[in-house]
Amino acid sequence: MAALDTREMESLQLGIIGMGDMGKLYARTLYNAGWKNVNVCDMPSKYEQLKKEFENTGIKVYSDGHLVSRKCDWILYSVPAEFIDQVVATYGPSTKVGAIVAGQTSVKAPEIAAFEKHLPDDVHIITCHSMHGPAVNPRGQPLVVINHRGTEDKLALVVRILSCFESEMAFLSYKEHDRITADTQAVTHMAFLSMATTWKHQQSFPWFDPTYTGGIENVKVNMAMRILSNKWHVYAGLAILNPSAKAQVRQYSLSVAALFKLMIQEKEAEFVSRIRAAGEFVFGSRTDRQQRDASREPILLDDTLLDQYSLGSVPKDKRKPNSHLSLLAMVDCWYQLRMNPYSHMVCQTPLFRFWLGISEYLFRNEEFLNDAIQAALYDKEIREDDMEFMMSARGWQECIELGSMDGYRIRFEETAVFFQDRFSEAAVIGKRMIDMITTKTAQP
Repeated sequence: MAALDTREMESLQLGIIGMGDMGKLYARTLYNAGWKNVNVCDMPSKYEQLKKEFENTGIKVYSDGHLVSRKCDWILYSVPAEFIDQVVATYGPSTKVGAIVAGQTSVKAPEIAAFEKHLPDDVHIITCHSMHGPAVNPRGQPLVVINHRGTEDKLALVVRILSCFESEMAFLSYKEHDRITADTQAVTHMAFLSMATTWKHQQSFPWFDPTYTGGIENVKVNMAMRILSNKWHVYAGLAILNPSAKAQVRQYSLSVAALFKLMIQEKEAEFVSRIRAAGEFVFGSRTDRQQRDASREPILLDDTLLDQYSLGSVPKDKRKPNSHLSLLAMVDCWYQLRMNPYSHMVCQTPLFRFWLGISEYLFRNEEFLNDAIQAALYDKEIREDDMEFMMSARGWQECIELGSMDGYRIRFEETAVFFQDRFSEAAVIGKRMIDMITTKTAQP
């Protein structure tokens, strides 16, 4: 972390409006790093509870955002994207002259629109997005900084403020951010949720099923459980409010359906040709992969390492073939959209890193890939699951395209209820997995 001016850290007033989990992470990290004037608030109804939680910490708690806005030199709105317009409309006009305003929403188009509409012209808009959840160590993780309306000296100040997170800063426009996060978050979450919904419809717990045994399957299961154990509105906002997400979500659903239709007709030549073309586009030809593998470490470690993160007790030697339709369709989706997922690592999340990692692992291992292709085309035992997966993906896609927050909530909560008894155990294993891959990400 760069050396900071002690006088600046003692005099500058920092403010956070919205004290959910990420707001609390920011407040504590900033104060513990030496920024002595951290001022926070949440809804007025939470004032007494928040004041009690932060008593004796040095962090100053206020009853509403007007008091934070008029006082602070840097103000972060840490509220869900669906509420950003309402909250900025309420507190934005009170913003101190010359202050810097940022947001921590995962979708920047509505955030920027709210800032432009409700903030005074004499304030700077330099927003940000930490690409991880509140339980993840921010060190080495991507932190996007967006200078939408700010001077160079104000941008430099923002960099100094955020440097205490020890994250890898990336400087993008808000449109670039939303286009990339549509892939790294919205479509990735949809794929995991589609698998979970499939298991719910099948009344099947995957950790007891030999089809879902092995390292790749452990990633699918544990990351799906991690999503479902969190708050639905985080994922709904990412998908529904991101203007770039709908096209990508639609293509993923189309890729699932197109591959499934070839599978049930057993059109092997066409199926294999499509899979190989997609694989070469994303991962390079076999020669390209061999040359690249010699020059860089793969995203994930081997299947043996991932085997240890299992919720079940099915022996590995009892494993049954799996078509990996969810992964084949994602690589096909990237191919159809002519998107290079490696270029999106600037906005990677741990979940996206896992998703790209297991896709990469499948396509780098010829034996695994051939087994998946043969299972997809000829193994009738898993055809039922693949059909349900196609239907689940279509259901999530239609819900997102319709922009139905309530529909998203119902689908999410009904799926979560089916698995909720295993959330505590899955949380422990999922954290170990996240720690493993984030530690690897942070290594120089």
